[in-house]
Amino acid sequence: MTESSPGLRRATDRQILLPRSDKAGPLALPPAVPQLHELEAVEAISGEIASTASSNTPRHATISCIIPCYNEQDTIAEVLKSILAQTRLPDVIHVIINNTDDDTPEIARSFAGRHTRKVKGVEFVTTVHVHDMGVNPDKKVGALNYGYFLSRGFDYVLGVDGDTTLARDTVERLELEMTDDPRIGGLSAIYSIDKSRFKGTMARFLIAGQRAQFAAFNMDNLLRGRNMAVLGGQCSLFNMRALETVMIRHHQQAPWVRDSEVEDSKLSLQIKDAGYSTKISASARAYVGPMTNLRALHGQQVKWNFGAIDLFWPGQRGDNKGQPMHPNLRLRWYENISMGFNIASRIGFMLLLVAALSIHAFVFNPIWLIPPAIAMLLNFRLALAMQDKSASDLLYAFLIIPAELYMWIRMGHFVSAWTQFLAQSDKDNWAAQANAEKGKGSAYVMPLVVLFAILAGGIYAWSQQSVGVQSAILSLGWPILYIATIAQTVFMLRKLVRRHRGFAV
Repeated sequence: MTESSPGLRRATDRQILLPRSDKAGPLALPPAVPQLHELEAVEAISGEIASTASSNTPRHATISCIIPCYNEQDTIAEVLKSILAQTRLPDVIHVIINNTDDDTPEIARSFAGRHTRKVKGVEFVTTVHVHDMGVNPDKKVGALNYGYFLSRGFDYVLGVDGDTTLARDTVERLELEMTDDPRIGGLSAIYSIDKSRFKGTMARFLIAGQRAQFAAFNMDNLLRGRNMAVLGGQCSLFNMRALETVMIRHHQQAPWVRDSEVEDSKLSLQIKDAGYSTKISASARAYVGPMTNLRALHGQQVKWNFGAIDLFWPGQRGDNKGQPMHPNLRLRWYENISMGFNIASRIGFMLLLVAALSIHAFVFNPIWLIPPAIAMLLNFRLALAMQDKSASDLLYAFLIIPAELYMWIRMGHFVSAWTQFLAQSDKDNWAAQANAEKGKGSAYVMPLVVLFAILAGGIYAWSQQSVGVQSAILSLGWPILYIATIAQTVFMLRKLVRRHRGFAV
């Protein structure tokens, strides 16, 4: 279907266009790729673009932008406006709507057609096409692959989420970096969140936490030779040759596959395995849609964490063999190990504190103030490194308590993901996140229930011990906690003193 197709609005009335199978022969077209007339139109557009580019513009490549959309009526207009305002327009824009039951198709179609933009004497031309896939069992993966087949013949594919807006020069900067180094198979923008559109105490708190989380992730990747662990679907530019190499190497029907909760991470590993590099841009920026309530944030973060665990644990899902030592997963291992230390040290401190107070054996030592002070300095320095920092970002870091509360929330996501993984649950985390964003489900309260259960169980077990046993537990527990806290503090100090080398997140 294209923008000229009448289509029906409600997902339940649409036809399934993509098959469930992920695998076929090398570069084989699936039954549900765009119809022949659509592919011919794309080739014609590509030829026209190449002719125009060689005579009127300084372009070195052609770019097809694909925007997968699922119920994005509140954001798709801003996304398209930000793309059409670029200093370098993509050569074609495909809005690919799937499983939608809101007004996304109607809003997107208001942008359909030819658009021109003159920048510094150079005229850029693009065409917006809107494709309503209807009911698509492969969800975002199916939409991305549909867009890939529409983009055959272009040099690069720019993937942009339906709730992600771009800075004015994002496409231009991504193209310049990509064409400058042909070894790059995929290039991600630096992600942040535009907080200006959201109100409410809870929303502002969660957005501040997510901005800090993105900033830390971006900085870690920038300082590791700009090697990007995950080419996020929010805004990444892919080399077509790299995608085709992945398909041939892994005998895939299309670049993105369904046997991972995090399709972008899986593709990033495959691009790296194919001999290309996966990088984060030094300056191109994109602003992603935030999760503004605990339920939605839980759904998103559990899916991300579960998918990451699944990638480095062999033989758990589909044909994923697991690659625990893969270079792209080193940061994931660090995140998991670090989170394990955070959980153990915080819960251990709470249990030991309650135990010591119960027998009047607690003596405050100012040395315990050192770790939170270093954590505050680290968060504050990271906030200063944000390009669009504001007073709320600095206060979030300086006050310590907001950052600590958000850490507890993240710990809950981590425990939920590992519990689900170890239980070998077949839960559909895509559907769980979608339902959470609609205000459905109560899984987000389970980590709190588990925490209270642990504390209650610990207190009861403590009360059953003799004074001698209690003293022995404290005399052993505190030194173990000291050692773990010292190790965490050393790692924080290392990150605190490292140079940022001029990078801004």
